[in-house]
Amino acid sequence: MSNNRVVWLTPDDPPQQFPPVETALREPDGLLAAGGDLRPERLLAAYRQGIFPWYDEGQPLLWWSPDPRCVFQKGDFHVSRRMRRELRRSTAELRFNTAFAEVIRACAAPRRYEHGTWITDDMIDAYERLHRAGWAHSIEVWQDEALIGGLYGLVIGRAVFGESMFSLRSNASKIALLALDRMLSDDTFGIIDCQVQSSHLLSLGATTIPRSSFVATLGRLCETPTAFESWPKGPIRASEWVQG
Repeated sequence: MSNNRVVWLTPDDPPQQFPPVETALREPDGLLAAGGDLRPERLLAAYRQGIFPWYDEGQPLLWWSPDPRCVFQKGDFHVSRRMRRELRRSTAELRFNTAFAEVIRACAAPRRYEHGTWITDDMIDAYERLHRAGWAHSIEVWQDEALIGGLYGLVIGRAVFGESMFSLRSNASKIALLALDRMLSDDTFGIIDCQVQSSHLLSLGATTIPRSSFVATLGRLCETPTAFESWPKGPIRASEWVQG
């Protein structure tokens, strides 16, 4: 079902006031609303409903809920034999929440295959506020005390909402994803939201599920307390994550 129009939000609207995700446009897929703001209360309410912000500099703030949804679930992540061999020889280290500002800015940096970035200064400010409040997190990959890759996203309950990742050396961002996959495997988390499918994510084992199933899963996972004490303390050698 689609209402064939985008609902306009104002900053004065209650933070949880979004139209039903079933009314999102089919083309462009998932466009649901515009306007509002990026205050933490609205962002958290959006993610709990299966909605996320995504817009380019100069555009109004746009909110999306595509169907189907790209996710990693337990057992999905694929580690190729080549990557496994490389990781066993790797001297890279994993760290957690030690360089959030650096990770989000690295994700926002221009890439040779993209024009511009959707991670605007306003988005950076908003997610740094969420990080200070304990909602947004970074997984970092370091080598010789240099940050070579990582990812950032939100954690609400046992749901992980991946936002972006970057890699300055081969397999660096995959190491960060592998860390999240291990926390799926031990049931610290129940799902990793990748938002929109891509050939890269699908090659790593990500799958697509109906939006209705995704939203129903969020209703269960977001209400469960997060076992943050289960997060690895780091630094941890990347090679340790591929043993066995």
